[in-house]
Amino acid sequence: MITLHAFANMFPGGIGETKDIRIQWALEEMGLPYEVKALDYLGGEAESPGFSAISPFNQIPVLEDDGLVIAESCAILIHLAEKSGRLMPADEAGRLRVIQWCFAAVATVAPPLSMIAMVDAGFMGKDPAAREFLVGIATRWLAGLERQLEGRDWITGDDFTIADITLADILREIRETDLMDGYPNVRAFYARAFARPARRRARELTAERMGVDIGDIA
Repeated sequence: MITLHAFANMFPGGIGETKDIRIQWALEEMGLPYEVKALDYLGGEAESPGFSAISPFNQIPVLEDDGLVIAESCAILIHLAEKSGRLMPADEAGRLRVIQWCFAAVATVAPPLSMIAMVDAGFMGKDPAAREFLVGIATRWLAGLERQLEGRDWITGDDFTIADITLADILREIRETDLMDGYPNVRAFYARAFARPARRRARELTAERMGVDIGDIA
């Protein structure tokens, strides 16, 4: 049985900004049976010795699958795609393109978007110069995504993959800004991904688990 370690709650203002939802989204897309073990983040359960033993940085999500323990969302998504035979091309070149874009999303696109979100929330101090610097980086990456998505529904082509889950979930960080406005392919991609039934189902399940209204889950 697959067990997903996910948030039972989150700090105020951070509900729905967690990476566990992208794993649940993938599981719903793939139709794999799974269970969720919800951790009381506010109560410190993610810092417990038991969780430390399976998560090197005490971060959620973690996946357990028949004795295999995997941390880091990209690694989890790759494992699930290979296990299910879904959301990953069968040929080696296609597989490597998807993996490339998974890592491009988390290693290149995500850092400035996350920092912009933190600046806007006041977690890093609302320094206009810092935000301007980060926006300069972010727009460079968004321009690259805009080019990659020209003539494509999804980031690697016609087929929806785990790279699209990863990238769309990262773009969620800037949904309340105007940063996607100058990039129509990126904005359309984001809307298309989040309209998928499996994403809506993951959102519903996350709201139910956290005991909040679905509107609180991004």
